[in-house]
Order: sequence, then structure tokens, then C-alpha cells
Amino acid sequence: MREPTDPDAARTLSAVCDAFLPSLPPPEGADRALAEFYRDGALARGIDESVRSGVAGLTANLRDAVAAVLEYLAAQGFADLSAEERVRVLDEAAELNPVLRLGIRQLRAMTFGAFVGAVDETGRNPVWPVVGYPGPPALAAGDVPGRIAVTEPGDVVSADVCVIGSGAGGAVIAARAAEAGHSVVIVEAGQRRDESDFDQIDAHAGEMFLRGGALYSDTGSVGVLAGSVLGGGTLINSMVCLRTPGEIRELWAAEGLSGVDGPEFDKYTDLVWERLGVNTDATTYNANTRAMITGLAAHGYAHEPLPRNAKLDDEAEYCGFCNAGCRRGSKASVLHTYLRDAVAAGARIITGCTVERITTTGGRATGVIATRDGKRLSVGAPTVVVAAGGVESPAVLLRSGIGGPAAGKNLRLHPAWIVTGVYDQPVEAWSGQIQSAVSFDLTRCENGTGFLVESLTLNPLTWAGQTPFTGAARHREMLRNLPYFATWHGVAHDHGSGEVYLDREGRAAIRWDLDDETDLRVARRAHTELARMHRAAGAREIFTFHWSDHRWRRGEDFEDYLASLATAPAAEHTAFSAHQMGSCRLGADPATSVADGRGQLHDTAGVWIGDASALPTAPGVNPMITIMALAERTAAALLASRTVPA
Repeated sequence: MREPTDPDAARTLSAVCDAFLPSLPPPEGADRALAEFYRDGALARGIDESVRSGVAGLTANLRDAVAAVLEYLAAQGFADLSAEERVRVLDEAAELNPVLRLGIRQLRAMTFGAFVGAVDETGRNPVWPVVGYPGPPALAAGDVPGRIAVTEPGDVVSADVCVIGSGAGGAVIAARAAEAGHSVVIVEAGQRRDESDFDQIDAHAGEMFLRGGALYSDTGSVGVLAGSVLGGGTLINSMVCLRTPGEIRELWAAEGLSGVDGPEFDKYTDLVWERLGVNTDATTYNANTRAMITGLAAHGYAHEPLPRNAKLDDEAEYCGFCNAGCRRGSKASVLHTYLRDAVAAGARIITGCTVERITTTGGRATGVIATRDGKRLSVGAPTVVVAAGGVESPAVLLRSGIGGPAAGKNLRLHPAWIVTGVYDQPVEAWSGQIQSAVSFDLTRCENGTGFLVESLTLNPLTWAGQTPFTGAARHREMLRNLPYFATWHGVAHDHGSGEVYLDREGRAAIRWDLDDETDLRVARRAHTELARMHRAAGAREIFTFHWSDHRWRRGEDFEDYLASLATAPAAEHTAFSAHQMGSCRLGADPATSVADGRGQLHDTAGVWIGDASALPTAPGVNPMITIMALAERTAAALLASRTVPA
């Protein structure tokens, strides 16, 4: 396949960017900014060049998909077609197979992401005033403790315990091991970022997300958002704190996690709850959430405020950019809790450190081999905790040849189905707390499973790139309505599962499709219920992230619209996942689980699983508290075992 630097491929790529974002005649009487918004397309802005350079940094499956698209389009003489013909050919290509659709989706997302997301040296974008987006506020860094210490290691490091990953689970286990008097080294693939770094600009925040936030399953059916920074997802999540449902705990106990359904796990959950300062006193509703509550109430659905690990002096007006890091320091991430506990007890942290494999001898852990700044780093440790997240943890085991047949299997994603309403009055969904209310009333709506209803922030990069493209002029008009969007999602409790495997470069890749009948029913139900809520709350227009344009406008037949959502094919759906779990699940059976009920690998003594990948099933609620409570439980078992030196 041709690379984007090949002359024909490069010309085709420029034509694709121009098809999505061409030069258009400005409206009559437009001021300078509005005129440039229409007149200056992708080529005038150099967006095709930024997209071309960005392709090299994509995952293997995305690079392959882009290359396949460019090869196919070049054979059609795409660059020489008219604007209308280009759109038609792109539509036809997307219908041919999932790989071409994935490549087109990626080029579309990169084109519009650059249009609304790229910033100049002042941190602003000239498009923002036109679309009514203010960008992040200018804030001084909050009054927080000094920067957490990181270590500059030599080529060889030794410790009693090596923890791979510094997120919700890894930070807990590192703290407990260090507090027990053991030498602990934390190796983190991401970099140290804190209030002194956060500018809350989405284009810059990508460095804190796994693969820059551009990680999709092989067919593009789900986009995956995960942390890759010191502190992991706790730095960039929405601070939702929910306890593990009782029926989930009973299920896990039956699968070999003895005691998880009783007071022991309550104790661990309470420890986490207290350390994070979880509360609802600092929870307030923004206009987006108030509209959601109106829609819920109109259909008889209850709601309740979300507990959050936020300081009580949290200032809600600054919270809409929380997924790019809290500059005020109001988020009680592990960077300000468990990691500080670990460092205070003597733990060392090494950032920018990618683990290649775990070393073993005679079925026992001996340490870790990693790379840092292009150099090999060896960590000798008789105990290794794998806590790199639901995507990267199984990849570490697979590269190491340990973990048994279940490594990478059973991937659960809590697929989120997003529905947006366009309202008569501004909502400004980026203003205020990202998530502050939840409804549990639809969690058992299909075959005993279902979804949570929660609001979410509006990220212009995402909405510009993921909203179905039905023509350049209409898409530009859509962007000018951003302040009027209310955005909610149904976070589904997966019934089926996917898989993490190693791609040709030895990196984690994901297989996941909406091929489970129950999950498909839940997806359709989530879209229809959220649409009904939007209409009841007063939306004049409703649209989704389906590949085709599933859109309703006031005056059109609403029942026909609901019917289209209720019958949309599985391949039309687009999910997003902020919760990757289960890919190194705990359990009693080595054939179906990676580690025993307390977290130690069935096949390798001294290797423990300590993150979201350990969850036996999806919990059906935002999992941070569950992950951390389970990590507290695993830490206690690890310290009581013989794998850690006395």
C-alpha cells in the first residue's frame, strides 16, 4: 500500500481534506472572521500537510486503513473529480468494507480536528469566535503541593516490587507496598504532568491519552480513550465515583473472588472513598445536565447527584475542561493522593518508560525489561504488579509469554452511545462540571442489562470529526451551532466482549464489534431513549454518531425517527469507551481467567494484576472506585504472600 508521502497518495490525501473542508463562498455581509471561516478551507490553512504528518504517528491499523483509502481513491482518479463527485466517491468507498470506512473516518476526524482544534502561539484558534467556543479560561495554577518527584535511573534498577503503571490501581498497590517497608519502583509509560503544565487545550491534552486519543478497534466500531500519563486516567477522567453494585460483587464472588461480596470489600471501598475525599457537596448542575434532568423527568426516570473526588472549593465554572487536567488542582487524582503516599514512603517513579516484557525464571518473576529514551532499562524485582490499564496490561503479558490462554480475552468497554440535541437557547455544554447527575433507571432495560444515563462535556474536536458528514456547507453550519448542543450518553453494561492482541509491531490492538445481540438491543434502546429525552427537553434537532446521518428536526415525524434508530444495523453504530476492563480478569479457573481471586497470575508466581484489566466482568458503573478497592484488596494479599521479601 502507498504511504501518504508517495506523490499520488499525497495528492489524493490533499483532495480528501479538501472534500471535507473546501473553500466556500462566505455569507453575504460576513465579517472578516466569518468570511475566513468559509473561504479558507483545508488547503489554504495547510491542514492537509498537518494531516499527512500526523498519519505517521497513528496505530498500525489506522495507518493501514488510511493507506487503503488513498490507494482505492487514487485508482478512482479522486484528485481530479469535482467537489460533488468526491463526496459521492467517499460515501461509496465507506460502504465497501470496514477498513475503508475506518480510514475515511480517521481522515475526517484529523481534518476537522485541525480546523477547530489547532492553536497558535497564544493558545487560541481563529475559528473559535465564529463557532461560539470560548476555549479554556486563563487560570493561574491552583494552590497545590509541589511537583511529585520522579527518578532519573541508570541502566539497571532493583526493587522488591516493580509496579507497571501509575493509574488508579497501580498507585494504590505502590503506596501500600512502600508503606509496608518494601522498596518500590513505579515505571510509567507517560510523562509527569500536573497543574503547572495543564493549559486545558484539547490539542495539547492528547499527550496524556493513550496513542494520543486516536485508538480504534480494527473495524472502527469503537474509539478508546485511556490515560497515558503519571497518574493515569485519574488525571483526565470526569471524577465520577460510584460503588460496585451488590449483584456484581455476588457474581464475582461466585467466580472465585472470595469475600468480595462482604464486609472486607466494604472496608476497602471505604478506604478509597475517604482517601479521595468523595462527596456530593461540590456537585452542581450545569445547563447541559439540567436539560438532561428535564428529559429524564418527562419520561418518569429518576436521577441523583454524582459523587465526585473533588475538593469542596471546586469552582464549577472552570470544570468543563477537566478532561485536559484540572489546572486549579481541585481533582483528587492519585497524583495528589496515593502516588504522594507512595513517594513519601520511599517509592521511586520512572516516567517515559515503556515495558517490553516481564522476565521470569522457573515460573517466577525476576523483573522487567523496558525502554526509556531509546535505551534499555532493566528492573530487577521478585514481585511485579501489572497495572498498565485494560489495553496495555494484556499486551505486556502477551509480549512476555505469560498469563495463560485468557490473557487479552474478555475485554469489556462500557460502550457509550452518544446522542446530541440542538436547542433554541445556548447550552454551552463545555461550561460547568462535565458529569454531575446520573440515572440508573435503565440499567436493566434489555435482558437484565442496560445503561446509565449521564451527561458529558462537548469537545469541539470530537463533535466536528464524528458528526456524520453530509456535505461541506451543512457541516460548516453545524459547527456554528456548537453552543446550542446538549450532549448525553448511555453508558452500557456490556454483555459480549472483545479482545486485546498484539499487532505486527508488537503493540496492543483491539478487536471489538457490536456483534452481541443483547448489546445491539441496548445500543438501539440507548439511542431511542436519549432521543426521546432530548425531544421532551425541547430540542429542535437531534443527531447521533452513527456513520449515516440519523437526524431529526422539529416538524418531522418523530416516531419514524425513533424507528430508524431502533432498526439501525450494528455496523452503523459508533461507540466510545472510557473504561477498558477484564482483559486480565481474576477468577478461579486458569482456562478463563489470568489471575487467581486475589490477583496473582495462575501461571507465574510473583506477577500480580492490579488495575481495570483485573475486573472479572464489566461492573456497569464508572469503575474508578471499583478498580481502587480491588487494588487495595490485591495489595493486602500481595503483602501477605511469600512473593515479597520479608
